[in-house]
Amino acid sequence: MAADIRLFPCLTDNFGYLIHDPATNATASIDAPQAAPIISALQREGWTLTDILVTHHHGDHVGGVAELKQKYQCRVVAPHDKSTKIANVDLRVGQGDVVKLGSLLARVLETPGHTLDHVSYVFDAEKALFAADTLFSIGCGRVFEGTYPMMWDSLLKLRALPDDFKLYCGHEYTAANVKFALTVEPDNPALRARAEEVTRLRAEGKPTIPALLGEEKKANVFLRADEPSVAASVRLKGRSPAEVFGELRERKNKS
Repeated sequence: MAADIRLFPCLTDNFGYLIHDPATNATASIDAPQAAPIISALQREGWTLTDILVTHHHGDHVGGVAELKQKYQCRVVAPHDKSTKIANVDLRVGQGDVVKLGSLLARVLETPGHTLDHVSYVFDAEKALFAADTLFSIGCGRVFEGTYPMMWDSLLKLRALPDDFKLYCGHEYTAANVKFALTVEPDNPALRARAEEVTRLRAEGKPTIPALLGEEKKANVFLRADEPSVAASVRLKGRSPAEVFGELRERKNKS
């Protein structure tokens, strides 16, 4: 039986996610921005929370953990602390670890840059990538704690996943990301097609997530920092991809 994935809004622009294993009834929340929307989603589906898979320590990803743990006595899985203490953790994970969620398996990728402790969870059988604030649709997270080369290496890890994987990210930022990306690659046909799709989805009040990873590879300028045309567009022809990525991120910060 295939896993069930549910997406719903939290806070102002966060996504909440539940992934459920019908074979065992195990259910995980990917991060916990706030408790109430997660509890509502669980009640709507008739599921009981067994796990929380934390990606990083920022408050808009762990704000609901304590309340959910108290209510459901669920297991909290989180990365090893690098800068800020993550509370209520039962299991620490790092690169290459595999987390069992009933009969589902989540592979851990360390994807630092946005924070030093950031991890992403890859459900290979479900072709699902939960990348939180490392990779957004047509964007990437701000580099708060790491370096630009570190963040570029993290994006390369995610870009190496198969094209038919679906990206589930931490925020509904796609429209703003598209606006910026078009200033760099205005003639990219994949980006223009995604721009039209995002405009339609938002007009209909629908989320722009999940996104297909193969399409992101063609349209997301931050995944394309090693393309000569992208380097040329930011006047860094011949420079390293990490330098090009850094320039792109700096420009996005100011946009």
